[in-house]
Amino acid sequence: MRKNKEKIMFVLILAFAIITFCGIKAYAAPESIDLPKVNLAIGDGEGTPSDYVSNIKILIFFTVLAVLPSIVIMLTSFTRIVVVFSFVKSAMGVQQAIPNQILTGLALFLTIFIMSPVYSEINTKAFQPYMEQSITQEEAIEIGSKPLKDFMLKQTRQKDLALFVEINNIDTNKEELSRENIPFTTLIPAFAISELKTAFEIGFLIYLPFIVIDMVVASLLMSMGMMMLPPVMVSLPFKLLLFVMVDGWYLLVKSLIMSFS
Repeated sequence: MRKNKEKIMFVLILAFAIITFCGIKAYAAPESIDLPKVNLAIGDGEGTPSDYVSNIKILIFFTVLAVLPSIVIMLTSFTRIVVVFSFVKSAMGVQQAIPNQILTGLALFLTIFIMSPVYSEINTKAFQPYMEQSITQEEAIEIGSKPLKDFMLKQTRQKDLALFVEINNIDTNKEELSRENIPFTTLIPAFAISELKTAFEIGFLIYLPFIVIDMVVASLLMSMGMMMLPPVMVSLPFKLLLFVMVDGWYLLVKSLIMSFS
């Protein structure tokens, strides 16, 4: 035990002597360090104002591209078509049988078909002359917005349009409001709620025959004492049979297309 204590004392004394007599040199940091300069400028730094305008146009283009789905939904016939398809699924009770991707894709292609005359007019009168530099960008936007406004105004109720004209505080006495100068901030929400109202009216008419089938089946099951059997399970085949016999998809798509003419 005593030998262990002597060894420990010897090690401690040796360590203290090493720390005391061995100097540790500390070097101060240099006063200045030459770091490489980083330049994040695009191009050679000698850009003209027109170059900056072109860059801003590219930025605006990508911004419009990001909100393009919202533009397609709110400024075209897509809203009415997709809402009516949702009513058809709900009325028939086939929410799982028909995937949403199929109905959305069909609604998208029907929208392209219905809006093709408008797009053709915009392309002919506004986009192509602008690409050929025969008109300015402002003129192209003004000319191209007219066919789209005409289409939207045909489907917009006057009551809805007057509501948003009043909300936007547009003084019709001082400013003559016409089809050409009506702002999109007023027209788009009025067009949207008009499309929703029309879609709900079509959905109500679609629901009626299927509700009648549900009521008849439920009454028959009650009279037969089969209260534990879900009426929806029995009425579904009759709904599908009715829809197929009257060629429902043909009539539905034809009615939707004709509603925009």
